Amino acid sequence: MIDHEVRAHPSKDELPREKQLAWKMAEVAADPVEVDAEATDMIINRIIDNASVAIASLNRGPIKTARAQARAHSRQGGATLFGLPEGETVHAEWAAWANGTAVRELDFHDTFLAADYSHPGDNIPPVLAVAQQAGRDGRDLVRGIATGYEIQVNLVKGICLHEHKIDHIAHIGPSASAAVGTLMGLDPEVIFQAIQQGLHTTVSTRQSRKGEISSWKAFAPAYAGKLAIEAVDRCMRGEGAPSPIYEGEDSVISFILNGRTARDQGKSPYDPAYTVPLPGKGEAKRAILDTYTKEHSAEYQSQALIDLAFDMGKQIQERGGFDKVERIVLHTSHHTHYVIGTGSGDPQKMDPKASRETLDHSIMYIFAVALQDGEWHHERSYAPERAQREDTVRLWHKIETTEDPEWTRRYHSHDPNEKAFGARVVVTMSDGSTIEDEKAVANAHPFGARPFVRENYINKFRMLTDGILDKSESERFLDLVQRLPDLSAEEVRTLNPVAPDGYLQENAAKGLF
Repeated sequence: MIDHEVRAHPSKDELPREKQLAWKMAEVAADPVEVDAEATDMIINRIIDNASVAIASLNRGPIKTARAQARAHSRQGGATLFGLPEGETVHAEWAAWANGTAVRELDFHDTFLAADYSHPGDNIPPVLAVAQQAGRDGRDLVRGIATGYEIQVNLVKGICLHEHKIDHIAHIGPSASAAVGTLMGLDPEVIFQAIQQGLHTTVSTRQSRKGEISSWKAFAPAYAGKLAIEAVDRCMRGEGAPSPIYEGEDSVISFILNGRTARDQGKSPYDPAYTVPLPGKGEAKRAILDTYTKEHSAEYQSQALIDLAFDMGKQIQERGGFDKVERIVLHTSHHTHYVIGTGSGDPQKMDPKASRETLDHSIMYIFAVALQDGEWHHERSYAPERAQREDTVRLWHKIETTEDPEWTRRYHSHDPNEKAFGARVVVTMSDGSTIEDEKAVANAHPFGARPFVRENYINKFRMLTDGILDKSESERFLDLVQRLPDLSAEEVRTLNPVAPDGYLQENAAKGLF
């Protein structure tokens, strides 16, 4: 890996494109290096993972809306939608929109956390949609997905968006644009321009994940994937982009990220620099192996704490039960405290009538329910009647978070052996006694107690899709996806599982399309 220093520059510098981050990412995308067997195996796992959570979401509100919009843009020989038969196809950018929303809705697919947050599996829907419309085979699809993960993961390692209240989809615009460029075998010049357009059009605020969180949380990554496809299309037709998009005097680093912070502090906006690692020429794209999926349908910082709650709930029961709890404090990282904890200052995170999207970003609610139930379910655990149960609300409102510098340090550690996303939990009982325990990583994490392997991904798929898909369709998809590198273009077109006749519910409301 090569570390690239990235900083803002005044226009008079006329920064050569070869020194611009977008160009360096374009070179990575255009590098014809093959994807190795281990990374390919994980790509297969993540396609299974995406399909499992997407099928489980097919009749949820945002997916019905996105699917209705996509079906209004039919195209013969286009891309397929989750749940619909192969013969019904739509324009690739609209397939990316509908399928990306389905993947994201339950907050249940893969994650990577470093300087910023990400769900790199969000790159798969736009790449698959273009592959289907453009007639690309399984090998091309693997190469495109590997690039999407490589670019997004390394941007997340080097550039923090959330401290400037910018949503993490601003890393998907460039990564998905680069991924589609690899899939299509485009020249670096075209990919360079598409990456810049992809970033320019996807910078938005984090209000989508703050306060009363709406369904836009599910739509946002799909929107970035849709815009990435449109950017590639324009650039293939000869159009350019705002440049240099990262380093420009009035661009992202200078006026949105650390350059703006420096300016506010009376310093030069050109001094702060970011370091973004990227593979060198001929170096395999293996960033997907740094990522991890979810065993539980909730924000990733809650994964280890859900596992811990299962154990601690039993101990509380042995001490007299949940009504004997006086107080629970989660000593945790800056992220957990300020984003999904009491440090956020969001009263909605304590509101029994809050939306599902808000509840899955409330570690206080999640920990309370996991303690009491000893299980976590993607629907039952968020049901209004579950959230409003009086004994749960009492326990929930006794839980608070506090930042512990050591957990924050471990969260940001570059050493995978000590990087942690958990907490130390102290439960104080009414008699003054305490119960303490901690967990650094989720059981399903690569360094956890039960790391996810192919069998676990398949089990997750079957758990979420049994009762929805016919058994024959489930087996067809699983057999097909596990042959991914060898699939023909025709087989790639059948990679989205099809729901049985009569299962899909549709949004009947009228829109513009």
